[in-house]
Amino acid sequence: MAAYCLTAARLQLALGHGVRRLHVSAALFVKAKVAMSRYEPTTCVNYQKLRSNLDIVRKRLDRPLTLSEKIVYGHLDDPSGQEIVRGRTYLRLRPDRVAMQDATAQMAMLQFISSGLPRVAVPSTIHCDHLIEAQVGGTQDLQRAKEVNQEVYNFLATSAAKYGVGFWKPGSGIIHQIILENYAYPGVMVIGTDSHTPNGGGLGGICIGVGGADAVDVMAGIPWELKCPNVIGVKLTGSLSGWTSPKDVILKVAGILTVKGGTGAIVEYHGPGVDSISCTGMGTICNMGAEIGATTSVFPYNHRMKTYLEKTGRGEIATLSEENKDILVPDPGCHYDQLIEINLSELKPHINGPFTPDLAHPVAEIGAVAEKSGWPLEVKVGLIGSCTNSSYEDMGRAASLAKQALDHGLKCKAQFTVTPGSEQIRATIERDGYAKILRDVGGVVLANACGPCIGQWDRRDVKKGEKNTIVTSFNRNFTARNDANPATHAFVTSPEIVTALAIAGTLKFNPETDYLTAPNGEKFKLVPPTGDELPTRDFDPGQDTYQQPPPDSSSVHVDVNPQSNRLQLLEPFEKWDGRDLEDMQVLIKVKGKCTTDHISAAGPWLKFRGHLDNISNNLLIGAVNIENDAVNKVRNQLTGEYGGVPDIARYYKKNGIQWVVVGDENYGEGSSREHAALEPRHLGGRVIIVKSFARIHETNLKKQGLLPLTFADPHDYDKIRPDDKISIIGLKKFAPGKPLKAVLKHSDGSQDTIQLNHTFNETQIEWFQAGSALNRMKELQ
Repeated sequence: MAAYCLTAARLQLALGHGVRRLHVSAALFVKAKVAMSRYEPTTCVNYQKLRSNLDIVRKRLDRPLTLSEKIVYGHLDDPSGQEIVRGRTYLRLRPDRVAMQDATAQMAMLQFISSGLPRVAVPSTIHCDHLIEAQVGGTQDLQRAKEVNQEVYNFLATSAAKYGVGFWKPGSGIIHQIILENYAYPGVMVIGTDSHTPNGGGLGGICIGVGGADAVDVMAGIPWELKCPNVIGVKLTGSLSGWTSPKDVILKVAGILTVKGGTGAIVEYHGPGVDSISCTGMGTICNMGAEIGATTSVFPYNHRMKTYLEKTGRGEIATLSEENKDILVPDPGCHYDQLIEINLSELKPHINGPFTPDLAHPVAEIGAVAEKSGWPLEVKVGLIGSCTNSSYEDMGRAASLAKQALDHGLKCKAQFTVTPGSEQIRATIERDGYAKILRDVGGVVLANACGPCIGQWDRRDVKKGEKNTIVTSFNRNFTARNDANPATHAFVTSPEIVTALAIAGTLKFNPETDYLTAPNGEKFKLVPPTGDELPTRDFDPGQDTYQQPPPDSSSVHVDVNPQSNRLQLLEPFEKWDGRDLEDMQVLIKVKGKCTTDHISAAGPWLKFRGHLDNISNNLLIGAVNIENDAVNKVRNQLTGEYGGVPDIARYYKKNGIQWVVVGDENYGEGSSREHAALEPRHLGGRVIIVKSFARIHETNLKKQGLLPLTFADPHDYDKIRPDDKISIIGLKKFAPGKPLKAVLKHSDGSQDTIQLNHTFNETQIEWFQAGSALNRMKELQ
């Protein structure tokens, strides 16, 4: 048996027994006319196609394959003719599913509407998780979000219904947890408009974060391009125990590979140690793989995945995966481009930060390091949850520590927040008493949403600029990421360590060796955390929060008010005029780290994600100007006056001057947000020249008709002056693998000519020439 189809009878039986979400389980191809199914016909997990493609590729390559190669090559559009060279060729792929969160879905759906197509070609969903601000608690915060974001939620709900997209309402949970619970399965390929889409690798899928324009391609039925990834192997031996958790695996790997060490590669975990990690723990590890720049991360199919599938109502898929296990694990003798070995039995609890997720420290050493570095020792807030660590197991292990503290009469010294990953997790931890324990120890249970992890946090206990420390179980801790305060020292660790440090109130506390003091003076040590991998009484699905698109959407109307300040229909970008780009002004020469948070900030700006002109007012306001070490202060080269980056960009555009951004290493790391590419294009930018790019951002820039170029000699970064005029020469002969030249005209009359490299292929050059990938798509219709 190589395929599983969910029939109408089985579907309605499942619905009748309260497993409401089975009809959105498993992803999948839809082939039978079922009244309750999301698309035409029955939902199928089709391993036959995967196996058929692999048979062709195996004969061609004649070598053992890694797991990631099996899944990726198994989704090739043309397995017979596709050139396959790791790290070099571009693959054309057919993903099984598209997932979008509400902040990125606005622009993705606006682009899909612009395409003129009547309905999505593959199963797609929208998840409302980014626009809910944490203030006082889950119920109140959710209600406030529904009121504040009513216009956006209405747009997403109606556009989803109109174009055949499933819609998960506000309060459903975080996109990645919903995917794990409902859509991911071993061997699936999912693309999602969020950088932490790789979370689904914990269930054996190749799940990749992309920009909205990539999602539009797949929703339009166009093969999706991905540079053939290298494969980094992480061999795990031994087993996890005590205070060490799955989070410590990726914290250790991040310390080894750094924030750009995984760029262009899939990280593939394997080895006997894998079996000691729960399915949701594997999801945690894959999720935070985004912080090392990896294309995605993946684990091989094992019994932990089988159990998780069964517990989430997908027993048939578990059986089918078991029968096809040979294509869901790596071949013996397969080759990895790099190999890392970690003995889980020797791995110690870690805490990474501040200001970057790859600054790794053992928990036992962080107190001394913090003292020496001048970092605040007092822990002001401990935050657990987010898409990285909000599973039932995570909550149970945190609650086991909270219960110990309560039994000794202690509560948290720090503020403490808890973010359930989904409505299913929230309902289950309420039923099983975990939520009460976490509240009793001093915690506030927030809405099922991203919240403080993405800066949606109305924090009021410290003033902006006040130096302080927070510890989180999140994934990303860039400057001002969580609370918009650049003086907040944010550290990333496991939920267990966060809970322990919140109870102790200091970074100097090592729960493996140190004692706490009860109110009666008794000293006690915390026993290592424990928690069930999955609930013994099955999950409580909670409230039904899923909206299925109607079979006939002809009567559905999608309304975008022309006067809205949150939504704006898109106008196509202009085509390339066929000439070289001459005498462009340098808008800003960026110094040091420049993430997508620096290029297009989140937090309060999330409300403008559907309005390109309004959100463009945050362009590069977090980047450091090398000229004066200032943030959001650049010189207008026409007037000599200083102003904000977006203001100067608008001035140049108004006066017909195209401009360039110059950047440093790993430019655009972090979130998948394509607004960081749309905004410079909208405000008149044409070229981004840097030492190196993060993968998703480079692709996003290409999609919007910009030229992302890298210095052939990184030292040429030093040759560019903030008042230079730059010309890009050779565009009439723009071709794959052929460098371009830049002429730098300095204000003193001198010139330099430097070489710039690019990674454009022929299709991507057509995007540039058409003005954007969306323009090119419309040309081909």
